Amino acid sequence: MFFLSANYKHPAFREAARDMGPLATGIAAWGLMTGVAMVKSGMSAFEAVAMTLLVYAGSSQLAAIPLIVASAPAWVILATGFCVNLRFVVFSLHLRPYFMHMPRWRRLTNGYLTADMSYAMFTRRFPHPGTTDAQRREQEAFLSGNYFVTWTSWMLSSVAGIGLGNLIPSAWGLGFAGVLCLIGILCSLANTPLRRLSALLAGAAAIATYALPLKLNIVVAISVAVLASFWLEKKLPRSAAHPA
Repeated sequence: MFFLSANYKHPAFREAARDMGPLATGIAAWGLMTGVAMVKSGMSAFEAVAMTLLVYAGSSQLAAIPLIVASAPAWVILATGFCVNLRFVVFSLHLRPYFMHMPRWRRLTNGYLTADMSYAMFTRRFPHPGTTDAQRREQEAFLSGNYFVTWTSWMLSSVAGIGLGNLIPSAWGLGFAGVLCLIGILCSLANTPLRRLSALLAGAAAIATYALPLKLNIVVAISVAVLASFWLEKKLPRSAAHPA
């Protein structure tokens, strides 16, 4: 991982850090708003820092915060977090051939550190797993460079947001900042007709089931959107579902 000397001394580590550098500002802004949102939702500074270090998943954290504050059952919180971050199951299946030569502790560490942008940058740079020791070392060093930038940017900005949240009056309403960030990410990701349709279906389902207790309407909305998208992707021509 990025703390292994063999990785950070490799040229691929510096290459990845340079590639990820321009994206660090966006990651930091997202982490800052997540830190503020956690504190403004009623969590203590200790709880917010612990969640930042252990969970390391902004969208899942924001989805779980109101459930934790409402004393929802653990299974509801875990199910919500699982649904929100379901994409990482796909990421892990794709990355499995890259990691299977590693010891288990390093595979688990890779799973913890993998984020959306590090996955995207890595798979674009290395579309196929390495077959030689030199190729595998290069790929792991590149991943470590990605992780170094994303993890550091996220953690520092989240902790700063937690500290800032304790200083800013609640009347300023910064607790809604995390929601605004999610809306911005949603708009940037809704770049195909099928994705836009899935967003509309999820929104409609969330509103229709809003009366459900424990924020279960979130789980229902995600389930409806995923199932409908899978079904439509098989029915629609590929050109319609995924235009060039």
